[in-house]
Amino acid sequence: MVSIKNTVLHRLAFGPSICLLALLATSNAEGATQEIRALFVPDSANPLRNEFINQTPSTGYCEHYPAICRNSDTFSIRLLTRVESNKPIQANADARDSAMFKVPGEWRPFTVTNADTGEYKTVEVRIAGVGSNYVLSDTVTNLTGAASNAEGHDKLWNSFGWVYAAPPCTTTGVGFYGSKTYAFFWKTPNQQSCVKVAKFPIPAMTYGYLDFAYELRTPNPLEMSSGNYIGSLSYRLGPGGDFDFGDVMIPDDPELTLNFNLEVQHTLKVDIPPGGEKIRLVPAGGWQSWLQAGRRPVNLFRDQTFNISASSRFKMQIIACGPGVNGECGLRDSKDNRRVELHISVSMPNGITDLAGQPVKRARLKSGNANALYFKPGFYVDRAPGTLHFEVPPHSMANMLQPGVSDSYSGTVVVVWDSDI
Repeated sequence: MVSIKNTVLHRLAFGPSICLLALLATSNAEGATQEIRALFVPDSANPLRNEFINQTPSTGYCEHYPAICRNSDTFSIRLLTRVESNKPIQANADARDSAMFKVPGEWRPFTVTNADTGEYKTVEVRIAGVGSNYVLSDTVTNLTGAASNAEGHDKLWNSFGWVYAAPPCTTTGVGFYGSKTYAFFWKTPNQQSCVKVAKFPIPAMTYGYLDFAYELRTPNPLEMSSGNYIGSLSYRLGPGGDFDFGDVMIPDDPELTLNFNLEVQHTLKVDIPPGGEKIRLVPAGGWQSWLQAGRRPVNLFRDQTFNISASSRFKMQIIACGPGVNGECGLRDSKDNRRVELHISVSMPNGITDLAGQPVKRARLKSGNANALYFKPGFYVDRAPGTLHFEVPPHSMANMLQPGVSDSYSGTVVVVWDSDI
């Protein structure tokens, strides 16, 4: 009989493109900062969905118009940064002297580092939208001579009001306006300039805040260790900067830093059915051939099922199995201290492979750290059955079973599934 001790060392503390939101915006002399938090926890209802989930509420445009943003798959962040004109905007001016928006719409890589292990991964981010609420120095009807606010905003700019995005930017479908104001939000498919040219002189104009959306490309979270991954990315705001509003509209804060905290919480859980910690090794077909005819069994064996849930790489090893013999685990008889080898192997369920991506079938387990086996899930495996195989090999049977000699052999095996590798 073999006594099995199952020890799971479960140490808890990014693939697809995903938009995230931010929680907090601040602005000061040292630049605006924005914290972005996201979490990956495996979902047994969607085991193939390996994505980070936003943990911060929306701010800005999408906070006030959530239905519009849901329909256009848009998420926004609001900065307290103000952008003000430093001179009048002239009619039919060139791009840099008009209302211009150029944002870093290309994918930009940065590094996030696991605060506990030092493991680092590359994440990519792009600015996917920009918006604000422009405030004119006079009413739009006074500036254009229009009979209504709606007509005035359409007459003030080329290509009509700002619900119609300046190409190559694209619209989210809705804009909101007053006698001096116009709230808008545009999608930015790339980093080319989007320019609205005034058809009438504008003495002064202000963007009261900045809304922007972004997208992330994250690594596969199943290939990341548990913990918090920290990183940051900084942008320059102003003429010639990453966020460029032309030479007339000047931001009151020249820098923006995005601080990322991506938390990974993996699952590693192993359940052995009740009574499964006591393993009784038997020959194929039972003991009758030995007891009645003296025919020695070829081997003794037992397969023990376990249920495993895993969402990240893990290792498996035997940290104790006594008594040992010939460098193998062993069993010992109760009378004469005779020992026989005990071979142990493991088979993993579909979805869990070795690090080379090969299925795991009867992989041999031996005692000691140097003999640890390493595995990885291709997707979140939830309570899938694996098997521990125990065998007294054929070459040990002659020493173990002798005519006229009755005895029992026993030993203890401590098996560890460990997520900290």
